[in-house]
Amino acid sequence: MTEKLRAKDYPIAETRPDKVLGRRGKPLDTLTLDAVIDGDVEMEDLRITPQALLQQAQIAKSVGRAALAGNLERAAEMTGIPQAEVMEVYELLRPGRAGSKDELLDAAQRIRSRYGAALLADFMAEAAGFYDKRGLFRKRY
Repeated sequence: MTEKLRAKDYPIAETRPDKVLGRRGKPLDTLTLDAVIDGDVEMEDLRITPQALLQQAQIAKSVGRAALAGNLERAAEMTGIPQAEVMEVYELLRPGRAGSKDELLDAAQRIRSRYGAALLADFMAEAAGFYDKRGLFRKRY
């Protein structure tokens, strides 16, 4: 992605459909009902791509929405993580669910090393620090 997208490019599917590709590289205009009926469209063609999320992050940054951009960038990383592990991370990040700071930090390191998800791992480590300060590691459920 060399060209930076801006607010004028939102929504990308309408203003820049050439930038919207499925996971198998299919352009948006090929994802038609006829293509589905003919068996030319698979679930992978419909899943969100890291590129699409990063494009949305660019637009969010261009309008000063840094927090939203960060969420979208972490989401882009999460597209490469199996759903079961995404749900495990979600559960650990809920206050009172992780048993200790180390448990959350270990999970962050695992996500970083297995999937290269540095932004998500940094977010988890930051959460571990806040949870530790606020006493949110005690089991609530």
